[in-house]
Amino acid sequence: MREGREVLLQGAPALAEGVEECWMDFDGARMRYLRAGSGPPIILLHGLMGYSFSWRYAIPALAPLRTCYAPDMLGAGFSDRPNVDHSMRATALRLLQFATRLKLDSFDLLGTSRGGAVAMSAAAECVKRGKPHIRSLILVAPVNPYSEHGRWLAPFAGTSFGGAVVQAVMEWFPSLYPFWHGRMFGDRRKIPGDSLEGYKAPLAIPGLFEHALSIVSTWSADLRELEGLLPGLGALRTLLMWGTKDPAVHFSSMEPLARHFPDAKKVVFEGVGHLPYEECPEEFNRALIEFLG
Repeated sequence: MREGREVLLQGAPALAEGVEECWMDFDGARMRYLRAGSGPPIILLHGLMGYSFSWRYAIPALAPLRTCYAPDMLGAGFSDRPNVDHSMRATALRLLQFATRLKLDSFDLLGTSRGGAVAMSAAAECVKRGKPHIRSLILVAPVNPYSEHGRWLAPFAGTSFGGAVVQAVMEWFPSLYPFWHGRMFGDRRKIPGDSLEGYKAPLAIPGLFEHALSIVSTWSADLRELEGLLPGLGALRTLLMWGTKDPAVHFSSMEPLARHFPDAKKVVFEGVGHLPYEECPEEFNRALIEFLG
């Protein structure tokens, strides 16, 4: 394992004061992660086509209370793009390996979108093993079996023909990116000024779209597996956070998912889209910190 602070990668967005850029080696592939703060640890998981940049408003707010670790999971952000298994379970196991190498015996775990599905898979593995201990599970519009969105598109994109179609579309993706990015917000007037360029920055590193295609190729199987894991997670202290205008993971799936977490706290952001940590960061951070105590 190689871990340490290095010079910020060319093209990567600037980091807030007190945030360190670190690296960890996974069989020759470098995984980038950000570290900041002090106190009990919390791991922050980004979604599909996202990376640690997603947490640029959350980390400074959390740093006085928690030691924050925000990885760019392999294949995403500014991490290497190795040809490895990117299924939900494989990604969850790499996450736990990441935690083990950091010597984290217990931690809070926050995941958004596809990162929320990975967080639930990792939590189920921790429950099964008995370690490490998940202090609390925070799910921000997590991919789940009860949202109809993506059920046909993801499996289609995972086929040879569908992948070819998507690949052709991806050739135009840089010009289409502002449209897709804007759709993630309930109110486009609240898109932060640095958001679009920040998410576009990793596009300069080859392999990002192939990474996304490898994820969607196992999408249906991952959802079936996740549905089987959910009944074992009910005892975890859980926070569910959702925007009512989420176009990616439908808000209507919150209640069916919540049935597996009978004591979960729910926070709903009216009129907000898929990225509440960007669209209403102060409200998001306030609710998160209140939950963490």
